[in-house]
Amino acid sequence: MQEMKDIYGLLTDPTVFEVNRLKPHSDHRYYETLDEARRQESMKWRHDLNGEWLFNYSENLDSRPIGFETLDGDCSQFDKIQVPGHIQLQGYDKPHYVNTQYPWDGHEELKPPYIPTKYNPTASYVTYFEVPKEWDGQKVCISFQGVETAFNVWCNGTYVGYSEDSFTPSEFDLTEVINREGQNKLAVQVYKWSTGSWLEDQDFWRLSGIFRDVYLYTTPKTHIEDLFVKTPLHHNYQDATVEVDFTVSGEEATITANLMDANHQVAASGMCHVVDGRARLTLQVENAQLWSAEHPYLYQLELEVKVNNQVVEAICQRVGIREFKMINKIMHINGKRVVFRGVNRHEFSATYGRSVTREEMEWDVKFLKAHNFNSVRTSHYPNASYFYELCDEYGLYVIDETNLETHGTWQRMGAVECKDVTIPNGRPEFLEIILDRAKSMLERDKNHPSIVIWSCGNESYGGENLYKMSQYFRERDETRLVHYEGVFWDRRFNETSDMESRMYAKVEEIKEFLDNQPTKPFILCEYTHAMGNSNGGMDRYIALEDEYDMYQGGFIWDYIDQALWSKDRNGNPYLAFGGDFGDQPTDYNFCVNGIIYADRTISPKIQAIKGAYQPFMIEVKGSGAEIYNKHCFTDLNEYVIKWQVEEGDVVVVKGETEASLAPLTRGFIELGIDVLPSAHEQVVTVSIHQKEATLYAEAGHEVAFGQQVIEPTQKENISREIKSFTIAEGDVNVGINGDGFEVIFAKNLGRIVSLKYDGVEYIHQPNLSLMPSFWRASTDNDRGNQAPIRMAQWKLASLYAFHESMDIHRHEDGLEVIFNYNLNTMPISHAMVTYFINSYGQIRVTMKYDGVKGLPNMFKFGMDLAIPADFDTLTWRGFGPDETYADREFGARLGTFTNKVADNVAQYVIPQACGNHTGVRFATVTNELGQGLRISGDVPLSLSALPYSAHELEAAYHHYELPLVHKTVLSINLKEMGVGGDDSWGARPEPCFEIPADQSYEYSFTIEAVRP
Repeated sequence: MQEMKDIYGLLTDPTVFEVNRLKPHSDHRYYETLDEARRQESMKWRHDLNGEWLFNYSENLDSRPIGFETLDGDCSQFDKIQVPGHIQLQGYDKPHYVNTQYPWDGHEELKPPYIPTKYNPTASYVTYFEVPKEWDGQKVCISFQGVETAFNVWCNGTYVGYSEDSFTPSEFDLTEVINREGQNKLAVQVYKWSTGSWLEDQDFWRLSGIFRDVYLYTTPKTHIEDLFVKTPLHHNYQDATVEVDFTVSGEEATITANLMDANHQVAASGMCHVVDGRARLTLQVENAQLWSAEHPYLYQLELEVKVNNQVVEAICQRVGIREFKMINKIMHINGKRVVFRGVNRHEFSATYGRSVTREEMEWDVKFLKAHNFNSVRTSHYPNASYFYELCDEYGLYVIDETNLETHGTWQRMGAVECKDVTIPNGRPEFLEIILDRAKSMLERDKNHPSIVIWSCGNESYGGENLYKMSQYFRERDETRLVHYEGVFWDRRFNETSDMESRMYAKVEEIKEFLDNQPTKPFILCEYTHAMGNSNGGMDRYIALEDEYDMYQGGFIWDYIDQALWSKDRNGNPYLAFGGDFGDQPTDYNFCVNGIIYADRTISPKIQAIKGAYQPFMIEVKGSGAEIYNKHCFTDLNEYVIKWQVEEGDVVVVKGETEASLAPLTRGFIELGIDVLPSAHEQVVTVSIHQKEATLYAEAGHEVAFGQQVIEPTQKENISREIKSFTIAEGDVNVGINGDGFEVIFAKNLGRIVSLKYDGVEYIHQPNLSLMPSFWRASTDNDRGNQAPIRMAQWKLASLYAFHESMDIHRHEDGLEVIFNYNLNTMPISHAMVTYFINSYGQIRVTMKYDGVKGLPNMFKFGMDLAIPADFDTLTWRGFGPDETYADREFGARLGTFTNKVADNVAQYVIPQACGNHTGVRFATVTNELGQGLRISGDVPLSLSALPYSAHELEAAYHHYELPLVHKTVLSINLKEMGVGGDDSWGARPEPCFEIPADQSYEYSFTIEAVRP
């Protein structure tokens, strides 16, 4: 095929997804000598084409340049662009975010396989290269590691080929069209929309361009085109066979092999002969060191290809010996039941989109390992090869997912509608195109021990085609299992998946499945939806690990916020989401579901997730701790145990030791902890730390902890003499003043209007002067399940409650003021707030509410107080150091913490409720002179200190829309609703701890001065 004239026909034909593309193969590297291979230097047989290319942008196919690919084609007016990279992040087209709906919805009325004609961004690239002279006489090929979404290639004006599938390599042979003596012209035309776009309806930004590496490569005349390593285990998982199948081009040859261990000693050696382009190597390994996520032990298989006893090629292939299989309906790694403590990971960078750098990949893997993750699902496409190399080296179990999602063809606005437009289903014209994607992934990635499961894609309904894909995986690779969640929606071909995989199932639904004699184990391929302030209730899922052997964990949705750097109208950078680029239709901020922010700073949600995923459960009791070692292969003696007893901020006693506890066992570890009786609360903390530095963390890194709180033996009973004070009651106000304090209440407003200590006024604005509050800034999950609509009355109550009566009582030791507030709800509800100010200026506040049937649940029950912004340092004794909620306390520890009020504003992309702390014994908010307020409760409080009110947070759509800071807002609550995080975006689940309005509540707290 020399020229593509009917480009539209090519782009809309599902049976044509490649032209002249080379067969996929393993991603091994090869060298001229074994010394070079051992050093893993840059390959002489690769020539990098990354860098600055000539570029032309067209909005559709009709306006694309014609003839630019010819040798005399005029490119003088072309711009310049960086390769690799998305065109939308370099000034052309615009980023476009949608979830399930297709990006052309509402612009053009289309059904698969047809594509937009009015708007189909087309990118025309040109670069020039010279073939390395040392390649004379050798074939020359080109590799595109990733191009979205379809493209044609020409070299020196001659048509080379075509390819689809954005996320696996596309390679072409240039040997017959290159000029070896001088410059060569390479032309590439990339089309944003093709048939493949119907198959790439992932929940992500729609971008395009050459976004992964491009390079030329050559091979020796006799060359290992492909190799496939398998490592079956024998004799109770002690011995192994390393089997390698080779596909070899060129002459008859001999392959010699040494399997080297981590100490560079030969563990096994052998050789095999190439016959008719095929060879098989078999090596026996006694007492093999096995690969797992806990101990990612890698051998190095050193191969030399010899022709006439001369080395013509050398390869160093890393080998992880491991066995992953189903045993008695349970997934096992090396004979042990595996539990996935995982996350779904989009390839993403706030700066580079899906053109993720090696440094960013390395950061990701180190971060995951340091925070107790053991697994990753590549949602929802194959990642760059380097990511799998890192997973091999650091130790992460991987579900490798085929680049396939057709969500918008069968689920519309939440409703499942399998119609004639549903693909791939059983439509024969879509069989080969999806099988091609599966083959391209498997053949490239098959030698990575980290990959334990192949996935047929994501949210593409069901049907015969997907079943055939699963059968391909099983026939080609019996060493891994096959995953597909979609059988939950379509049971016609239930055996497509080897495990029952679901998304956002509630705990009770999981129990129901597992209680009814299932034939498959259960995993959550997506759960605890991490959108905004969320990830609540994870502990309920973790508890299932011990309750059901066939429950085998899950993968959080998802890893990183998909937000892109942009600039506001004043030129300041901010992280933008769907709709911010004028991209419509859009699903707005549904792209920001990460447990880390888009700029790879850490979200406060990580505290809870690391705690939920910790590999040791620690129950502190008596003189030691009951510990459950959840590892499959790691003894506790590989770690250091540390313990300490704190009384307030003071460590009374501490120690450390080492102890043995076999994997998957429980035991009491005696630590010699002796807690003496005290009039103060004491906290005993037992923690487990890395003994030695690893690739991802320093020695001493904490992996798990547990705490026990020791209540005081007796409460302090402080008796003080009454100091002199004055009560002044006027027509409008009533006040009390004494030594260093003054408090004034307005009768007409029904609230405190002045609070002074040492002449400093603390009341910043009357509407936030210790008024009842039942509202928080709604979270993404709240908005998703329409909680603000259901609970809207409580926002009005928080803004517009009014007092119906006021009682004033003079006491010998102070002033008592009682307000009865009508909360402005239907049916009518009331709250009574009692203030007692003693002669020392301490204010005891009691808020009481009698439940009313017929009212919606509350977001919180408490009071808000705004004080001047100069009081910007928060210190609290409670759970921390990061924010906590009723359903997200795990992973936090009880202690005394200090931060800046501004730091409590979490950078969830849309401003929302944040910065809350539970279990608060006391809190102070002070200025730089040490002056301020101290709040303490009769019971531990839920408290936050932020520079904004709940209503200001909720009114802002971006952080740059928040007002200038003028105040510190204290929210002092008996309780606050949990944040949810399983399927709470769509339906409020039980773990979210809403606050019923038909129940009665009462709580008290004290406000007093902090003096330097």
